[in-house]
Amino acid sequence: MSKFASPTLRDAVPPQDIAARYIGVRGLSEALAAPLSDADATVQSMDDASPAKWHLAHTTWFFETFILRDFVAGYRLHDERFPFLFNSYYEAEGARHRRGSRGLLTRPYLDDILAYRAAVDRAMLRAIPDLPEAARGLVVLGCNHEEQHQELLLTDVLHLFAHNPLEPAMWPGGRKVPVAMPGPIGWIRHPGGIVSIGHDGDEFAFDCEGPAHRVLLAPFAIADRTVTNGEWSAFIADGGYREPRHWLSDGWAWVQREKIDAPLYWEQRDGVWTRFGLDGRRPIDPAAPVTHISFYEADAYATWAGARLPTEEEWEAAARAYSPQQGNLLDLAGAVEPRPSARGPAFFGDVWEWTGSAYRPYPGFTPAEGAVGEYNGKFMSGQFVLRGGSCATPRGHVRASYRNFFYPHQRWQFTGLRLARDEVPEARGTTDAFRADVIDGLARRPRAIPARWFYDRRGSELFEAITELPEYYPTRTETALLKRIAGDLAAQVGAGRAVVEFGSGSSTKTPILLDAIRPSAYVPIDISGDFMRASVRDLAARFPRLPIIPVEADFTAPVTLPVEIRDLPKLGFFPGSTIGNMGAFSSTDILRAMRASLGEGAMLLIGMDRIKQVETLECAYDDAAGVTAAFNLNLLERINRELGGTIPVDAFRHRAVWNPEAARIEMHLDATRDVDFVVDDMPFAIKAGEGIHTENSHKYGSADARTLLRAGGWTPIAEWTDPDDLFAIFLAKADTIHAAW
Repeated sequence: MSKFASPTLRDAVPPQDIAARYIGVRGLSEALAAPLSDADATVQSMDDASPAKWHLAHTTWFFETFILRDFVAGYRLHDERFPFLFNSYYEAEGARHRRGSRGLLTRPYLDDILAYRAAVDRAMLRAIPDLPEAARGLVVLGCNHEEQHQELLLTDVLHLFAHNPLEPAMWPGGRKVPVAMPGPIGWIRHPGGIVSIGHDGDEFAFDCEGPAHRVLLAPFAIADRTVTNGEWSAFIADGGYREPRHWLSDGWAWVQREKIDAPLYWEQRDGVWTRFGLDGRRPIDPAAPVTHISFYEADAYATWAGARLPTEEEWEAAARAYSPQQGNLLDLAGAVEPRPSARGPAFFGDVWEWTGSAYRPYPGFTPAEGAVGEYNGKFMSGQFVLRGGSCATPRGHVRASYRNFFYPHQRWQFTGLRLARDEVPEARGTTDAFRADVIDGLARRPRAIPARWFYDRRGSELFEAITELPEYYPTRTETALLKRIAGDLAAQVGAGRAVVEFGSGSSTKTPILLDAIRPSAYVPIDISGDFMRASVRDLAARFPRLPIIPVEADFTAPVTLPVEIRDLPKLGFFPGSTIGNMGAFSSTDILRAMRASLGEGAMLLIGMDRIKQVETLECAYDDAAGVTAAFNLNLLERINRELGGTIPVDAFRHRAVWNPEAARIEMHLDATRDVDFVVDDMPFAIKAGEGIHTENSHKYGSADARTLLRAGGWTPIAEWTDPDDLFAIFLAKADTIHAAW
């Protein structure tokens, strides 16, 4: 990963900012190496890895060579022998020590290297205020280069310690808090089309990230999380490493030659899979992302799972909606490791994600001039691209356009995978999509069916009955709040917008909004066409002069809106905290779909339920009259009605429970006895006590809600809540940076 080229940099970066960045980066490197003895820092475990001592010296050599030597008049090298020892692979800088023999450098001692660093740091801090612009750019490049070596230092020491029979821990491990297993993988759908890929801005980037260019993508779906250790264990148990049909030819030869049967650092001890980490050996966490796998392994798993690896263009197109600053990244020296994700998709941190793309230049790529341009262009052969950063990547180092690259057999980095698949356009019709989701959901473990299939006509009627229950506070609270803020809302939205309501249902709150803002048109969108059209008739009688244009569609993907409102400013309306009920669908994906449907200049009015007392929440989703139970069980009845199912509905019971780790109410249908049934001529068997996960209803604090909106392509501009802080309504405007989605 020590591969870099000339930077793209803003015209003027204040010297004090560069100096502060330099001090922070250099200090973190030394903190990471602080637990190491001189021997720990000297030994090299393989040619791909370098000693920690060498990393500390090489990054210092970079600053000394390309800044102090080349830009500071009268500077004398700290030691004339060091360029030969610590040049990595710059042909323009002359001869150098052989890479595979770096571990033989017992001298200079670690203390000598630290003294070298201190001397160069003093000279750099004196020089930075007076450096010319070109040199300041190289300082920023050097800081990014050293951040790459910080990650390499950690992974190289991990590889070294794993070869020690004592299995020493670099840092003592803390107590592991159990985390609930994530639900089934959800799919973030992308409609494809022409998208912009690559870095295009004034901030720093490596030259291989550009030039920015446009690519044509077919419709695809990408997983909303990475594959876990538990899922990988199932791959192993199913003979994944013994079955050649999953593997590429080169990969299968590698598995046989190297006798690979598990990810790097995994061992079975007393029948339990364990892993070795910077905190020593521990049992694997089944909920955590799998790591230390090669491209060959990632590709084989994807084939076994009936999916594929994403291309780097698909990955970037999906990841641009998420913040590179979030996720499990390196902040401080310590025993980093991938961690289970408690909430929402995470595209940055935890593990570098293999893509199916070869590392090749983008159209128009030209290597930079001089020595610093050597280490991108000439490596663009035989390697594969990884995206997203890892738990060992310093926070702030990665971007959506960042391209890491390794050979397909390498796996000593924190490398994992995210699945992708081709997406068939929704021309198949609702029944085919319903069938596919049900069959897939009943066959997987744990079993789960997307909540969007609750809403046939009967399900929609039952949900309206739920909103009238005394235990169900969201509807009446949001309705009262809408009435209270109507005047303020009208002032901020203005008159003349077309209102587009997503998942309109009975449209019971809609008249409050229509009365307040006097729209130019109303477009309800709902998957249950019959129920929606019945509601529209009532609205048409109340607003006889308002154009009402219903659209029967699944709003979880971008919807083509009626031509009648194409040129009108639009207000999306998404009440009821339905955003928290998406289950397997990513809420950010849905917000981005709305952003794509509504277009430039749009606004969004959205309701979000607050986190509150557990008793209040659970009663709202498991009422005394049993209406919510009937609503949940109707999903099974719908399967029987529409898909020829033979499910004994009376053998299942409704269960609603609060999951504090994920901040959500979960609804399940639990089997009360062993049952066998058929759906669409496919047999299924469920044991007593097994469940079908049918819905998640996430609850949000104010900061969580704002973060979610921003991730989905919306900038919050107003927030209202009721006096008891039970429910919130947000008004947001479309963020222009997401327009290409």
